[in-house]
Amino acid sequence: MATNPQPASHKLLNAKFRQLLAKVAENRPNDDLEIIRRAYDFSLRHHDGQTRASGEPYLIHPLEVALVLADLKLDSTAISAGLLHDAIEDTPVTHEDVRREFGSQVVHIVEGVTKIDKIDFASREERQAENVRKMVLAMVDDIRVVLIKLADRLHNMRTLQHLPEERRQNVAKETLEIYAPLAHRLGMGKVRGELEDLAFRYVDPIGYEQVHQAVESRREAGEAFLRKAIKILQQKLIEN
Repeated sequence: MATNPQPASHKLLNAKFRQLLAKVAENRPNDDLEIIRRAYDFSLRHHDGQTRASGEPYLIHPLEVALVLADLKLDSTAISAGLLHDAIEDTPVTHEDVRREFGSQVVHIVEGVTKIDKIDFASREERQAENVRKMVLAMVDDIRVVLIKLADRLHNMRTLQHLPEERRQNVAKETLEIYAPLAHRLGMGKVRGELEDLAFRYVDPIGYEQVHQAVESRREAGEAFLRKAIKILQQKLIEN
């Protein structure tokens, strides 16, 4: 039976939320922070008592999704929708509840994320994966929907170790076939790279370890070379 988060958990959630507000204020100083505060309070109230497979309060996930969106410098509407993106599916909250509290734009984005969640990713054929990627892009009229879904997948991949082995494999393959290419298509190289790295670890653990060891064996020499190059460039910039 689920229990309410302990005070220490609330402290963690509040610390994450303060981090989110600071990041939004830094990246988009003219944005409305009040809607983000209301979305956090709404999610905190409705996800209360829910936990993730890791044992953490469920709200950690929407907060981490919102932090990814803040890193991408998305607006407060998108970040609010990120905080609310699981509320309709995982709590008694309805579309009308979200519309009444946050307006038509936020509920439209949340509904778009819910639609993507319902797509059948059963086929693993490359041609089918390409069709699914096209379908995802075609079925949304607001690109923020896809960005939230990518942020959602990124945090789920960061915490994939808490799922059973079979589920880990399925999610990792789906990430490589659907979500990493979507990120690439949208020009999100950093997100694509992290999705691929995280998925590679589970899809081919032996290959991942071999690559990891090869990279680590060259890291020190590579970093020394970069430090030397930076020093030379700095000196040349000063001279000129």
